[in-house]
Amino acid sequence: MSMPETVEVDPADAAAAEQAAQLASSGAGEASGAADGLARALVVVVDDRVIHTAQPTDAGDIGPLVAELLTEAGFHVDATVGVAADEVDIRNALNTAVIGGVDLVVSIGGVGVGGRDVTPEATAELLDQPLPGISEALRSSGLAAGATDAGLSRGLAGVSGQTLVVNLASSRAAVRDGMATLAPLATHIIREIGGV
Repeated sequence: MSMPETVEVDPADAAAAEQAAQLASSGAGEASGAADGLARALVVVVDDRVIHTAQPTDAGDIGPLVAELLTEAGFHVDATVGVAADEVDIRNALNTAVIGGVDLVVSIGGVGVGGRDVTPEATAELLDQPLPGISEALRSSGLAAGATDAGLSRGLAGVSGQTLVVNLASSRAAVRDGMATLAPLATHIIREIGGV
């Protein structure tokens, strides 16, 4: 199984952001995802450490984990994109995924109460239809599974255009539990969006 391409976006580098936009909207992901009937997904990892260090970090391992779990759930993962914990950068990455036509974009991180936790604020501006039931299901299952950061997450879920957008907390436990909870809900929502 091939792993999706990882693109790290430096907030000071507009060219890299443009490259991520072209990747998400490229026909390559569309062809491989649509041809085999799989819904397309994109992963956005929100963490300054992913951007500003050459050292592998736990945060840097989260993107491949989410991509693997999405693949196991029957999604074609176009790419994993890393962005700094900056509201504009996060919004741009999520918007790029929506414009690129993916069915699901999952952001990881930036959903706590710290000063750099701005993923919900970036996401709220993009949502046409908030889906608070999904957010509550993720929080509830996270608490039940002992993933405190998932249970206390301010993460949002909703529809933007034809894309389901979901914020998850960044611990491995939150990601594993969140993806188990999200996968069947996402499949149902994507079918509804597509009118199937």
